[in-house]
Amino acid sequence: MQPSNTLLQRLANARLVVVFTGAGVSAESGISTFRSPDGLWAKFSPQELANVDAFLRNPQLVWEWYQARRQAMTQAQPNAGHRAIAALETLIPKVVVITQNIDGLHARAGSGDVIELHGSALRNFCIQCRRRYDDPALLTLQEVQQCQCGGFIRPDVVWFGEMLPADAVERAWQLAAEATVLFSVGTSSLVWPAAELPFVALENGGYVVEINTETTPLTPKAHEHLPFPSGAVLPEIVGMLRTMKEEG
Repeated sequence: MQPSNTLLQRLANARLVVVFTGAGVSAESGISTFRSPDGLWAKFSPQELANVDAFLRNPQLVWEWYQARRQAMTQAQPNAGHRAIAALETLIPKVVVITQNIDGLHARAGSGDVIELHGSALRNFCIQCRRRYDDPALLTLQEVQQCQCGGFIRPDVVWFGEMLPADAVERAWQLAAEATVLFSVGTSSLVWPAAELPFVALENGGYVVEINTETTPLTPKAHEHLPFPSGAVLPEIVGMLRTMKEEG
């Protein structure tokens, strides 16, 4: 499970480390992946519900589906992988998390700079006038709410057919190009355009490390592939890096 000496040396001298995360990181906190909702919602596919047309047809159904997921997210706790990523900030001048996850667990773990490419299920806005509704109390209401303008309030997540937020994309791609080291953690490397980020780092001389229990399209291209859960390998990397720095 040990990371290579090359990786540790790269981290010890790094000016910027980017940690790009996907559903595998949250799965270690007990959050089922977006593509496998369970219980009552097993008969619905994300493509059926996570889009504007579905919300306009039946806002209550979509709201209930997200409320079930949000309940799981708010009950979940950051895991050892989340905490290790946050701890990197004490050892490296600049660490930025770029995540496809919508559960807010990176921020709760203590990461100070998190780019949410797919938005956050913990926030909301009006589908009509775009007014924000970020009161946490909304996360417990089972009835879909309406804005003062009369429009329905929807989760602030990127649905199928929608563009990623332009400001997040611009910053994420720039940081990937500048990264000394980029970790790709718990992501399938199949969801584009986000899956391009590790390849942007590779093209610009960054050292790319994939942490994933499975192989992905990135695996043969990455400098290192660590086939372990992030909650197991990331704390070890942080511990070894801390020891290296303390010993000078």
